[in-house]
Amino acid sequence: MDFELTDEQRLIKDTARDFTNNEIVLQSRENARNHHFDVDLVRKVAAQGYLGAIVPSEYGGAGLDYLSYGLIVEEIGRGDSAIRTVISVQTSLVCSGILKWGTEEQKHAYLPKLCSGEWLGCFGLTEPDTGSDAANQRTRATKTDGGWVINGAKMWISMANYAKVALIFAQTDPDLGHKGIACFIVDTDQPGFKPQTIEHKMGLHASDTASIALEDVEVSDENVLGEVGQGFKVAMSNLDSGRYSVAAGCVGICQGCVDESVAYAKEREQFGRPIASFQLVQAMIADMTVKTEASRMLVWRAGWLKDQGKPNTLETSIAKLHATEASLECANLAIQVHGGAGYVDDHPVERYYRDARVTTLYEGTSQIQKLIIGREMTGIGALVPA
Repeated sequence: MDFELTDEQRLIKDTARDFTNNEIVLQSRENARNHHFDVDLVRKVAAQGYLGAIVPSEYGGAGLDYLSYGLIVEEIGRGDSAIRTVISVQTSLVCSGILKWGTEEQKHAYLPKLCSGEWLGCFGLTEPDTGSDAANQRTRATKTDGGWVINGAKMWISMANYAKVALIFAQTDPDLGHKGIACFIVDTDQPGFKPQTIEHKMGLHASDTASIALEDVEVSDENVLGEVGQGFKVAMSNLDSGRYSVAAGCVGICQGCVDESVAYAKEREQFGRPIASFQLVQAMIADMTVKTEASRMLVWRAGWLKDQGKPNTLETSIAKLHATEASLECANLAIQVHGGAGYVDDHPVERYYRDARVTTLYEGTSQIQKLIIGREMTGIGALVPA
């Protein structure tokens, strides 16, 4: 693996950094304070081509490699995890699934509108009683003439209130277990699709999060993604892409913590000199820097493997586990460097801390990542079906 970015990749990174500084950073504090899902900002993100970065141009995407996509997500994550979530869900969980598992008709029907931001999408896997045990879907899909009727509920679904398209996972035959699960491309503009905002979150205040009630939601046979019975495989492959983007975004949080802490430590004086001259402050900055660089290298390795078309479930889970935990540790240290000033939102480090916490939970908890790593190393699955 070559650690030197190409000229194009450096340009992509620099452009994403400038966009983040000029558009996202300026809005992030007020959006978080007001719990505002910034549709106008999402449109600007879409105009940059960030909602379909890894989708080939023939389907309306930017046709970028995964490493370039990771560079974009890192910069956006440094600015605001709420906006990074939009990119992760739209690109990694929705577009990548349609790209890998969809028919040509499905790709041409959905991907151009998703990549342009004309439509937003959501990923409906988690349920009120089904989190880490993703194979245990309570939502049911019943066969009808020419289609399906879906009934059930989903929980913790990002962008559900704004999505025009939803990937909904449902059990078609409980006797088959995870081999009976199917993924459906659902049009949300029907009475039975009922999202409800989840309030009082610890973080991601500017991100839309909702539960979904599914009451006699109708889907045609043409809108099954993949084949009936492949739904669990669809979900796992989408999560491989989603975990990569979460990891990359967390590298952005780590880097933001370093940047903010270095700047503040040089400016803040105690005992007649900048606190940056104190050994223990330097030790905290050093710890953050090591965690940031290690996380970035793990993300780059996973991205390189994806670009080579090589198996990368193990490496993606390692990157997700390390980067998410590192982002929380870096945010905690950054608040410590800032002291009392870090406990209020005059500085972004308190938001980094709140937003980082959920990354160790969604798209597979840190404990699930350890089980994935353990399974890949031993060949023995602790919980997840083969």
